[in-house]
Amino acid sequence: MPKLILVRHGQSLWNLEDRFTGWVDVPLTAKGREEATAAGLKLAEYSIDVAYTSNLARAQNTLALILESMGKQLPIIKDEALNERHYGDLQGLNKKRTAEQYGEEQVHIWRRSYNVPPPNGESLEMTAARTLPFFERCILGDIAQGKDVLVVAHGNSNRSIVMKLDNLTQEEVLNLNLGTAVPVVYDLSNEGEVLGKEIL
Repeated sequence: MPKLILVRHGQSLWNLEDRFTGWVDVPLTAKGREEATAAGLKLAEYSIDVAYTSNLARAQNTLALILESMGKQLPIIKDEALNERHYGDLQGLNKKRTAEQYGEEQVHIWRRSYNVPPPNGESLEMTAARTLPFFERCILGDIAQGKDVLVVAHGNSNRSIVMKLDNLTQEEVLNLNLGTAVPVVYDLSNEGEVLGKEIL
């Protein structure tokens, strides 16, 4: 039975500074690198055939550290369909100061609603609209061949995948938080049906 392993990247500099990151390329912190190495150790016994990641350095570097600590070299496919949600005009802004500027309620709506995007940015619904077709075409295409797949991406691109796999409603997904560099392991049928799930 094929496995799908989803990992959000390790802590980035702007996670640490509580800033909206989106598509800005921000490096991992020392803690983020340690988290990635620890995730690789947790996955050391898993046989993985192929890895997917986004076009952003924090996800690619997390994947490299995971594979290094696993002692594995794999084919790696990079695609911007797996990029983080684009935060538009909020990118680079401190979250607390943004709440002071626009009001806490408005910023909460931008951050946590399913279908309201921040100015010039993407909602979770819009993120899912680019992530899920790629997931269904490419990643589930590998699953259909019986391959074990590792996806190292971002909080919101991975949330859209978990929403689909776990059949979450638009309301339920708003409460879903994925920790940095925490592997989520799915047992899938070749048709992509969820047979089991474990958080390492």
